[in-house]
Amino acid sequence: MDKTILPPWRMIGKMILFLFSLQGSVLTAAAQIREEHSNIGLTYPISSNGTRAKQYTNTFSLNVLVGMSASEKGVSIAGFSNIILDSASGLQIAGFSNHVYNRAEGVQIAGFMNYIRNSSSGTLAAGFMNITGSMSGVSVAGFGNICRRNSSAVQVAGFMNKAANAGTQVAGFINIAKKVRGVQIAGFINIADSSDYPIGIVNIVKNGEKAIGVSTDETLTTLLSFRSGGRKLYGIAGIGYNNKGSRQLAAWEAGMGGHLITTDYFRLNVELVSIGLSDFKNGEYFRSSLRVLPALRLGSRIELFAGPSFNYLYSHKGQGEELIAHYLWSDQTNKDFHGLYFGWTGGLQVRL
Repeated sequence: MDKTILPPWRMIGKMILFLFSLQGSVLTAAAQIREEHSNIGLTYPISSNGTRAKQYTNTFSLNVLVGMSASEKGVSIAGFSNIILDSASGLQIAGFSNHVYNRAEGVQIAGFMNYIRNSSSGTLAAGFMNITGSMSGVSVAGFGNICRRNSSAVQVAGFMNKAANAGTQVAGFINIAKKVRGVQIAGFINIADSSDYPIGIVNIVKNGEKAIGVSTDETLTTLLSFRSGGRKLYGIAGIGYNNKGSRQLAAWEAGMGGHLITTDYFRLNVELVSIGLSDFKNGEYFRSSLRVLPALRLGSRIELFAGPSFNYLYSHKGQGEELIAHYLWSDQTNKDFHGLYFGWTGGLQVRL
């Protein structure tokens, strides 16, 4: 048998060509067969998935700065941002932001913002804002939640929530929605086309009620009040004065109420309010009142109301303490006075 012995350099060259061809075939097979990867890197494209990272679905992804992928099905962590071009499920954590351009299921946590273009189900938590297409689950943000379409989620935000149709909204300042299926709770204002259970000082509900009223009580504090809300709950905000005592005092009230019984000619309302009096010089006066107010409806716009109240009073430096002659219970500690007593409230309001 004739054996040809190749020079060493030619043997080395053939081995190198063989290795390159083997590596190419392995990479081609991996790209065609493997759909689930793990990715570890500094930032796109400096990672184990390289420039093809945006074509891969990862079950685990860890990036110091920015990670990019087609989809995530497990845990993805990035020091700055996760950028997911299709869908995400599982847990995504980013120091600044998570971006999902289709659907997200599971939990997304970001130091600043979560952006879900189409739909999200699960939990969103962001230091500043969550922006979604449609949402179900829970969405929590330090500043605001914005859902461009329908939301059946519980939205909780330090400042504002906004959704087309909403489930339950809880915000430090304002909630905005069209139809609300749950409860709106805001530190100041709720805005909706339809919301039966808004809890806020001011509630602008298109299909609800708004009324201006004048009232007085057992201390002869006269208030001009704005009541606004839905079919069941409403908010109260008012200003006025009191000149029964030794000096004239400015007055304000804020609270909420509910319609327990409603007919064409009669309503029974219950209200929980806080009232303050001040001469803007010294002393403090704060009163919490629970009112039960039967109301006679005169036509579709005018309502006369009057009923009993149960009151807790706190007074500092004697401010307004003399407005009530008899207390059920009272306690005097240095310059602070606490007292409980029964009273009354009556007035008239006009529906706007």
